Amino acid sequence: MADSKPKLGILLPTRGLLLRDASPTSADLVLNLAAQVEAAGLDSVWVGDSLTAKPRLEPLVTLSAIAARTNRVRLGTSVLLMALRHPVLLAQTMATVDLISQGRLLIAAGVGGAFNDDQKQEWQNAGVKAARRTSRLEEMVQIIKGLNTGDTVNHRGRHFELHGVEMRPRAVQQSGVPILLACHWRFHHPGEDSTGERQLQRAARLGDGLISISDTPAEFAEMAQRFDQVASGLGRDVDALEKVMYLTVNMDQDTNRAELEAEEFLTGYYGSNIWGTRWGPFGDAALIKERLHEYAEAGAQTLVVRFASFQPEQQLSTFLEQIAPAFL
Repeated sequence: MADSKPKLGILLPTRGLLLRDASPTSADLVLNLAAQVEAAGLDSVWVGDSLTAKPRLEPLVTLSAIAARTNRVRLGTSVLLMALRHPVLLAQTMATVDLISQGRLLIAAGVGGAFNDDQKQEWQNAGVKAARRTSRLEEMVQIIKGLNTGDTVNHRGRHFELHGVEMRPRAVQQSGVPILLACHWRFHHPGEDSTGERQLQRAARLGDGLISISDTPAEFAEMAQRFDQVASGLGRDVDALEKVMYLTVNMDQDTNRAELEAEEFLTGYYGSNIWGTRWGPFGDAALIKERLHEYAEAGAQTLVVRFASFQPEQQLSTFLEQIAPAFL
């Protein structure tokens, strides 16, 4: 079984900030929560990503500001829609944030969705064909890994052609900024060329680990086992690859009240509650703590917690007082 005390991270409300106030005049809520997470001894802070479909603060700019306000916490994206960007510009931004933070940046990236009109429009707004986002992401990971480690990159692919490109600054981290790739076991169908299997193969081949957002503990355990099998078969050092689970909670002694606020928050966040019962749990601290332990036993080394609440300050305070001590 996995270590029962995984690393804990908190997703900061870069989207929630705009749900509380469509035109905020300060980002202090996000910056102050990050400082509070570090002071409490947790491992990391994370920010989400979207351009126009789910408006929020730009993730790497935000992490750069947090880097200047903190000294120790890792700085992650969960998840970065990498394919919305150009790899050379993104590599420069990532290396800059890694330099400012003295090597604390961690990128979790995903293919991203094109399932509704807002998502489809987001790709169009960025000038990217949604149907090509998967192959674009794969090329970008390869290019960025080369640029971030100071290599001279020559690349001829479906999307990008680079000749003798070097990037300065290079990332502070010797092997470049780690890139985790999104995987979902619920899309996996054994014996088939399923979406879930392709995601696992991609992460094992190109990534420095994986991140899941929607799997149950049992599903995560199956995925972790399969990921290790694939990575090992590719000659990767499995112990060096990180497995992250991102889950969404609302803490309240009144379970009904927790569920109602979470439903309202998630509907505003996505436009609809797209994953239903795959979010949660919502309820008292004991319930949340039990679920975190279940994911740790399933193989998650890092747990990223998002609060489905319009009161993230109160939620974080409760989390730090009633849950975090069991994992520190």
